[in-house]
Order: sequence, then C-alpha cells, then structure tokens
Amino acid sequence: MPAAGGSGSAVSSVALGSAAVALGTAAALCGVAVTALGLAGRHRRWGRDARWLVFVMAAAAVAAVVVMERALITRDFSVRFVAENGSSTTPAVFNVATLWSALEGSILLWVLVLCGYTVAVAVKFRGRGPDMAGPAAATRFRGSGVDTASTAAAGQLTALETRDRAPDDPMLGWALLTMFAVSAFFFALMVGPADPFVGVDVPPGYDGPGPNPLLQNHILMAFHPPILYLGYVGFTVPFAFAVAALATGRLGEGWLTATRRWTVFAWGCLTLGIVLGAWWSYETLGWGGYWAWDPVENASFLPWLTGTAYLHSVIVQERRGMLRVWNLSLVIATFSLTILGTFLTRSGVLDSVHAFTESGIGPTILGFFAVVVAVSLALIAWRGDRLRTPGAIASPVSREGAFLANNALFAAFAFVVLLGTVFPLIVEAVDGRTMSVGNPYFDRMTRPVGLALLFLMAVAPLLPWSGTSAPLLSRRLLGPTWTAAAAMVLAAVLGGRGWAPMLAFGLGGFAGGAALRQLGASVRRHGLRGLIGRTNGGMVVHVGVVLVAVGLAASQSYVRQAEFDLEPGQAAAFAGHEIVYVGSAVTAHSNRTERSAYVLVDGAKTYAPAIATYPFAGRTIGIPSVRSTLRDDVALSVLSFPEDNADGTGRVILRVTVQPLVAWLWLGGIVMAVGTALSLLPGGPRPSRRGQADALETVGGRRVGL
Repeated sequence: MPAAGGSGSAVSSVALGSAAVALGTAAALCGVAVTALGLAGRHRRWGRDARWLVFVMAAAAVAAVVVMERALITRDFSVRFVAENGSSTTPAVFNVATLWSALEGSILLWVLVLCGYTVAVAVKFRGRGPDMAGPAAATRFRGSGVDTASTAAAGQLTALETRDRAPDDPMLGWALLTMFAVSAFFFALMVGPADPFVGVDVPPGYDGPGPNPLLQNHILMAFHPPILYLGYVGFTVPFAFAVAALATGRLGEGWLTATRRWTVFAWGCLTLGIVLGAWWSYETLGWGGYWAWDPVENASFLPWLTGTAYLHSVIVQERRGMLRVWNLSLVIATFSLTILGTFLTRSGVLDSVHAFTESGIGPTILGFFAVVVAVSLALIAWRGDRLRTPGAIASPVSREGAFLANNALFAAFAFVVLLGTVFPLIVEAVDGRTMSVGNPYFDRMTRPVGLALLFLMAVAPLLPWSGTSAPLLSRRLLGPTWTAAAAMVLAAVLGGRGWAPMLAFGLGGFAGGAALRQLGASVRRHGLRGLIGRTNGGMVVHVGVVLVAVGLAASQSYVRQAEFDLEPGQAAAFAGHEIVYVGSAVTAHSNRTERSAYVLVDGAKTYAPAIATYPFAGRTIGIPSVRSTLRDDVALSVLSFPEDNADGTGRVILRVTVQPLVAWLWLGGIVMAVGTALSLLPGGPRPSRRGQADALETVGGRRVGL
C-alpha cells in the first residue's frame, strides 16, 4: 500500500493544480475584457490577443487535468478529491476515469472539453471571419416567396453579410466573447465551490474508498461520460454564434452554415453518449432495463430533443429563409438545457445513481442558467423586427410543412419530459412535499409523440419543397408502404401482439423503407459516394433511429422476467430457454471479492453473474451477465446465495430476464454514429442532370432544389 503522500508531493499537486485553475480563470476573464474592448473599438489588436488568451486558457485546463490525473495515478491522498475518490486497489483504467466520477473532477473535465472547442473555433477562423453569407445567399430563396432585393433592403441580407470579412470579424469576436464568458463561469466554479485542489491531512497508511463501485465494474464508464460531455459542451459553439448573430445584426443564414458541422458533431456525440449510458445501465445495474426515465437521464435527453429539432428546422431556414426566431430559440434552449442538466446532475437536488452528492454549486449554476435565458431572450426581443421573414409555407403537404410538424412534435416531447422531470422539484420547493413522476406518465405521454415522429421521419424526406401532387407522393410512398406492411406481417408471424408495438413495427418499416429508398437511389447514381454528405448521412442516421425504435418497442412490450431458486445441476425452462445452474465460486480481485454463479444457457455457453463486495467502499453490489443475440437477450442476475444465511446447500436465487431485440438498440446507436460521421464528410455527390427530375420541383415558373 502506498504512503499517504509526502508533504512535498501533496503540496506540489495542490499548488500546481490551484495555479493552473487560477491561470485559466485569469485568461478567461482577460479574454472577456480584451474582446469586449476590441468590439467597442478601444483595442485594435483584440483579435490576435484574444486568440493568444484562448491558447493560454486551454493550456491551463490541460495542466490542471494532468496534475489531477497524476495525483490519482500516484495515489496522492493529501489532495482531498483523491482521498475521497481514489484508492490503491482501483484498476488502472477506472483510476483514470475517477476524474469524472465525482463533482469537482467532472467540472474539470467539462472545462477541458470547453477549452478544446474554444481553441478549435479560434483556429478554424484564424486570420478571417466566418463567411456569414456565402455565394448562394442571394439565390437561395427562389421560389419561396422571398424577394432577395426587398429582403436586403429590409436588412436581411445586408452589405455586412456579403462583403469580405476583415481579419478581426465582429461576428467571430462576439462568438469568442461568449465562449470566454462561459469558460470563465466554469473556471470560477473551480476557484470557489467546486475546487478540485483542496489539501487535506490524512493519517499514515491511509487508503481511499475508490469511486462508487457501480462506476468501476464496466469498461463503458471510461467512455460514456467523456463522449457525453463532447456533446453537451459542443452545443456551446452554435449558441455562441447565435448570440454573435443577434449582437451584430447579421441575421442571415450564413451563421447556420458556419456552425452546421459543429452542431452535427455535438449532436452525434450526445447521441452516442446517451446510447452508451443506456448500455452501461443495462449491463451494470442488473434490473433488466436500460432506460428508467431517471431525472438525470432526462437531463441529457432534453437537449438531444431540442438539438434534433434544430437540425431539422435549420434546413427550412437555409432553403426557404423562414423560422429564424424559432431556430435561434432552439439553439438557445439546447444550450440552456445543458446548463439545466448540469444543475440537476451536480447540485444534489436529485437522488439518482447518476447524480453527485449534495454540494454548494447548485444555486450558482441555477443563477447562470437564469442569466443565459434572460440575456438570450432580451437579444431576440431586441432584434425582433429584423427577424421577421416574408416567406410562408406554401402548402402543408410539403417538406417545410413536414419539418414544421416535426418540430412541433419534438417541442411537445421535450415539454412532456421537462414537466415530468422538474415538477417534483417545484412541488418540493413550494410546499416541502416529496413526490415522484413514474414511468407510466412518461410512457403514456411520449408513446404517441414517438409514433407520430416515426411517421414524419418517413414522409418528410420524400416530400418536395413548396408542395407536391398526389400522384407524385403516391409513387414515392409506394415502396415504403409495402415495407411497412411486410414488417407488420413478419412481426405477427413471429408472435408480435398489441396495437402499440405492432404499430411501431409498421411505422419503423415505413421509415426504414423511405430511408433505404433514398440511399439506394443515391448509391445507384454515385456508388459509395452516395452515402456521403449531409442528406445521405442523415438517411443513414434515420436507419439507426428505426433500429432503435423497433428495439425499444420489442424489448419493452415483450419482456419476461422470473426468479428461480436452484441447486447445483438443477435446470429451469423459461421463455424458450434452458437455464442450468452449474455451481458457484469465489474470486478475489484487487478492488473487490466476487462470488459468481455459473449458469449454462441453452447448453451453449456458461455465464457468471455475481455478487461483489467492495471492502474499502463498504458496499455489496450485483454484477449481471448477459447472453446477447440479434434475436433476444437473456440477462442473469444473482439475488442471493441462501447458504450465506441458511443451510449451506449451495443454492442460488437467480433472476432471469428475457427481452427480444435489445441488441438492435446498440446496433442502432452505432449506425447513428456512423451516419453522423458520414454527414460530416465534405464532398457529397451532386445530383446528375438525369437525376435532377427527382431533385427539382417547378414553383412559380422556376425550378428550385429539393
């Protein structure tokens, strides 16, 4: 066992870490001041100085993380964070992951990711401002009812949006100012209520408890939080440019183009992080599920909903010049919900396996959330007149009409989840009563919205802009309709029952058929390049969503669970599977002692669910084991070994959970991640002249792209 840490080493870690945090805070605050003075015209070299401060701030964040990881790896227990969360028995990979297993370290990781994004923005736009108009800005709205000449006169496409940018572009300045301000807030948290570098005296031979046992028995814990943070924090970039557009009055569609890939990347990381979190829960907690509408799960799901709505509605603004206020509101809501999620996770107001212990940062984060919302709404109100657009939806049966309906459904979904998440907190704050909103509320309220979204996901990509004819729509929907019917028939043959899951299978087939129709046509024309680009990558994402939706419907509707009291050699039949209890054994690991039950499933392979005791943490937890196939999962959890309390006959009480198509959830998540990556790749195929008949529509005597 290592020593508690020599005083020189301890003082060095605390001093170095505190110095790095102080340097980062100073750099962020100086960045705010320098950029603000430059935008006010009082500092001519603000652009160069601001970029240097970005690198100083990022270097400070990297240094602070390196110091903390060194303290964790060397078990420097005179750093309080290490003393409370580290241990000499923690396996190496989880020792590194201990950084984000508790409050102060998670804020440190948040700052590191935020500084990384800030550096990326400064490097991407170095020496020039982002092109806020682009060469197609003047012609993008043809056929939409928007006259570009009158639009420019009204201030929608001003000279500020179309002329070449100076190296110190005010648009970039306001974006950096916003990112500096957000960084300064999170650095200030580490200076004050969430200081990770507090020294503490420990007795000789001291060893810490290690992280929560639930956070050190599955490898996904090393990846789920960092990837989730890449998504959470990544939405700061489009938010910063939205603030910049409002502050500068350059309210055209150019800022959307400048931040599109940033937004898609953040959304993809958030998606993958949520899927990995569900996978971790399924294989770690042993309750036979993967999503419980836990308030902290909802805290990550809410910005995903608004971010998804934004990615769809922004296409309408780029193509038709509409929904400017709505898109700005969605960007602001998405960023604000990440801050609200930070409050829910780190304030201690929730009792959740995901939430950290009660701390003093809750009111500070809630205050920051209020400031973000108030300032953003004030900016929108200030620019209200210039945000009006003369364009209108020509027909509800059009792509823009479908996207608008899609956004209304996503907004309703987010409202339902937000209400169910925060209502108990409001009730407790008002009159002190403790209450909870359970799964029945969320399932009942979100199911119809989810089914409607599946339908629109199939129809919207097949609709032309500005309206369509019945024969054209019928021809495009014929293939997906047959796919939907085949999916429902196949589900019925395989034993599917119940209107809700059967409808989900049908709509999943409908949406999947529509996406595959689009992808097939693109691949036939362009080969594998037909999978690259915004539109086709999005269709791959849709295929992943269909897999997830079908997996959700099947696994939740047809789950079966039972408990068995078995002796060694005894078999049990359940849900078409044979379970044989072979025996048990005790295994000692560096951080825990496991008693495993060896169970033979269907005569093919032996699995070993266990009960583990973590002596330093003083906790005993179950470790489930899952046999997974594309058809179904058999999840095994040990409830107890009765011989510990009774007759010593070697029996085990085993819980067996059988769920169909669970693996489709993880496969769907992977497909969504691949689709996101494909949509980020440049150089997607352009429609050939032969293929433009399907990609163009005549409106008002002119042909406009779909």
